[in-house]
Amino acid sequence: MGGLRCVDGSYLSVTPVVCTDSLGVPYEVTLALHRDGAPYGMVGERCGWLLARLARGVWAARAGREQAWTWPDPDDRFPGDEPDGELFAFRYRTRSQVVGGGELRCQLRTLPIWVPGRDGGGEWRVTRRAYVEAWGPAGIGMRAVLTSGELAEFVESLVAEAEGALEPQ
Repeated sequence: MGGLRCVDGSYLSVTPVVCTDSLGVPYEVTLALHRDGAPYGMVGERCGWLLARLARGVWAARAGREQAWTWPDPDDRFPGDEPDGELFAFRYRTRSQVVGGGELRCQLRTLPIWVPGRDGGGEWRVTRRAYVEAWGPAGIGMRAVLTSGELAEFVESLVAEAEGALEPQ
């Protein structure tokens, strides 16, 4: 089970839940969200492949592939060419495509931070962070701010758990 400490002090747990076909054979995962242990929503029907692709992309960006080399600190390196953007958005959908029941999304944000110098001066440093936000059906939101390393570990743990759940018994 992957989990994140949010900025409000709450804990978001994300657990892959196996999806099965009509014969009971597992083929994909959906994500169960819990806030401080209480059910919070189900999102991302059949999202395992997207999570695995994101995990590979974050590790590649941290290694300096693609446009990521423009960010000197590996913790600022994320997949994609844009400084800000969405890495994923998983929602709950009914068979009639009505949205409700929760949401989990990750957006990149570029933030300037003032770094004071020894002589009383200083300089601005630009950082990138992943904002992982979850929303329950009641409309109450949670947010965790992650470096690329923290995001990579979180997504990799979800992928590993999903792969373990999908293995034949």
